[in-house]
Amino acid sequence: MLDAAAAVFVASGVEAPVRDIAARAGVGMGTIYRHFPTRADLVVAVYRHQVEACAEAGPALLESSGSPHAALGRWIDLFVDFLVTKHGLAAALQSDDAGFETLHAYFLDRLVPVCGDLLRTAADAGEIQAGLSAYEVMRGVGNLCIGAENDPRYDARRLAQLLVRGLRRAS
Repeated sequence: MLDAAAAVFVASGVEAPVRDIAARAGVGMGTIYRHFPTRADLVVAVYRHQVEACAEAGPALLESSGSPHAALGRWIDLFVDFLVTKHGLAAALQSDDAGFETLHAYFLDRLVPVCGDLLRTAADAGEIQAGLSAYEVMRGVGNLCIGAENDPRYDARRLAQLLVRGLRRAS
């Protein structure tokens, strides 16, 4: 259900009808409401689900990619996809400042260490320069994603990959 909700949110925004989410998930609307009594409950659950998926992807990508730099690039692609969705979710949650702050802290607590591990592993392998801050890299990628969900002419993923290539250590 959460993957279906995220996909619908990306396509139609967080105010998309619940019936669209239920149809995509292959369940009835009652099932959605039993699990998520309010839209805010659903939005928070999607946000947390996406954070967890992004956090879990880091170690898996290090295991399955040909190099730490390749793993970093693939993780940044996932992070960009999450951020483009997150911008719509964040706007929906802004009315609850305390709840939004809690989710933002959760986001940082889960994802900064994952990005840090990817950066350290790539630096230890001599693929990128050492000493990069995960927070700064994530913030830079985040800034590249601002407005991407509303402009079909802008490809935030392509620009984020330029940033990742720019991290390469000069030979």
